[in-house]
Amino acid sequence: MKQEISFVLNGTAVSALVSPHWRLIDALRDSLGHTGTKEGCGEGECGACTVLVDGRSVNSCLYPALEVEGREVTTIEGLLGPDNRLHPIQRAFVEAGGIQCGFCTPGMIMSTKALLDRNPDPTDGEIREALLGNLCRCTGYVQIVDSVKRAAAALREVDHD
Repeated sequence: MKQEISFVLNGTAVSALVSPHWRLIDALRDSLGHTGTKEGCGEGECGACTVLVDGRSVNSCLYPALEVEGREVTTIEGLLGPDNRLHPIQRAFVEAGGIQCGFCTPGMIMSTKALLDRNPDPTDGEIREALLGNLCRCTGYVQIVDSVKRAAAALREVDHD
C-alpha cells in the first residue's frame, strides 16, 4: 500500500506516493521524474546517487523514501540557475575536465556542494576525504580534485561580490 510523503525538492514543496520499501532514488526518478540522480551500484558503494537531505550528502539508493517526510532534498537539477545556467560547481567540473562519461558527475557535484557549504576553502586532503564515497571510472581523480578547487575559488569570488 502506497503512502504519500511531502517534502521540499529543490526549493519546491512536493508530494509523492511511494511504496514503503522504496528508496529515495526510486521516489526521485520514478515518481517525481528527477532523473539526474543516477543509480550505479544500488548498494551505497559508488556515490552516483548522492543527493543532499537537509544539506547533508546521502546515498539515495540506501535512504528510505519515507524518511524525507518534511525534509529538504536537493538534487543535481536543483543547482541549475535561471535559464538553466550552470551552478559554479557544475561549470568548474566542465572547465577543469572533471567529467568524462558523466555518470558519476551528479553524485560528485552534490558531494562537492556539501563539502563547500561547510568548508569553502578545503585542502586537497579534505577534498579527497569528502569524495571518498564517490567512484569514477573515467577521469582518474586529478581533474576532479582540480574541479573542486576551481569551484571553491569561484564560489569564494561570488561571495565577495
